Amino acid sequence: MSLAPDTFAFVADLVRRRSAIRLEAGKEYLVESRLLPLARERGCAGVDAFVREVRATNREADLVRVVEALATHETSWFRDQTPFEALRTQVLPDVLHRRGPAARVRVWSAACSSGQEPYSVAMVAAETLPPGAGVEILATDLSARILEHARAGTYSQLEVNRGLPAPMIVRHMVRAGAQWQVAPALRSVVTFKQHNLLDPAPPGPFDLVLLRNVLIYFDLPTKQAILRRVRQVMAPGGVLVLGAAETTIGVDDAWQRVPAGRGSVYTLAVPPGAAPPAGAPPAAVRRPPASPFARPAVTPSMPRAAGAYVPSRGASL
Repeated sequence: MSLAPDTFAFVADLVRRRSAIRLEAGKEYLVESRLLPLARERGCAGVDAFVREVRATNREADLVRVVEALATHETSWFRDQTPFEALRTQVLPDVLHRRGPAARVRVWSAACSSGQEPYSVAMVAAETLPPGAGVEILATDLSARILEHARAGTYSQLEVNRGLPAPMIVRHMVRAGAQWQVAPALRSVVTFKQHNLLDPAPPGPFDLVLLRNVLIYFDLPTKQAILRRVRQVMAPGGVLVLGAAETTIGVDDAWQRVPAGRGSVYTLAVPPGAAPPAGAPPAAVRRPPASPFARPAVTPSMPRAAGAYVPSRGASL
């Protein structure tokens, strides 16, 4: 069964206006598979009939459910692994080095889906930060329904098996019947809120912003607008993490790509709120400040100073 052209056109336009997600021609199968459960729940003969009813009644709750159904919620624990190793070995030590051993590290996990990403960050922080330091994690998503799942912190065995190492299960999860629940101490450092990336960013400043595997769904003007809003809430020296297939290069030249282990992260070439010095060259040719993860070459003629901060070599973001 294929969707009627006007069904797909309506859904694509609604999703674009509400979330900026682009559903291009050829994605009819995706619309049908995502909306079919809603159609069956409503007792409709199919997706076309369901969408006709949604259009006729124009109920806000139905429109929201359609948009949420088309948002991608793919996630897993410690997804891609390397960002979390870099968080442990480079990002968190860098914040402590700049702000002291009692720093409160503020993190924004955007498009957090069902919560595995922010809880993974909380686990790393719990095992990395020294006594006296702490972490505050704001996790946001467009979908109120998916945030209910994230806020509860309760996961099936299948969900837990997707990337959560057994030692982490023992240390940070508790049995909840046939399921697992994130331990209260970890849940207490994560706050979940509904947020649309088309809206102003939540109040910062943030030392770390994870905006992974979401920009790929937007057109160039939307990517630029989102990155501008993220800029406004970055703490000095703050780090932005994108997905492996994403970049700020050619999108927003206020960001600089910074090597971090085998990969890279992004920091601001000009600190938030600061203007380039008078007479400075344009951003396209301006020399960026030194990388927060830069490692000076250590040679016999240039010994490493005692106590100098040189982040350890770890996996990359």
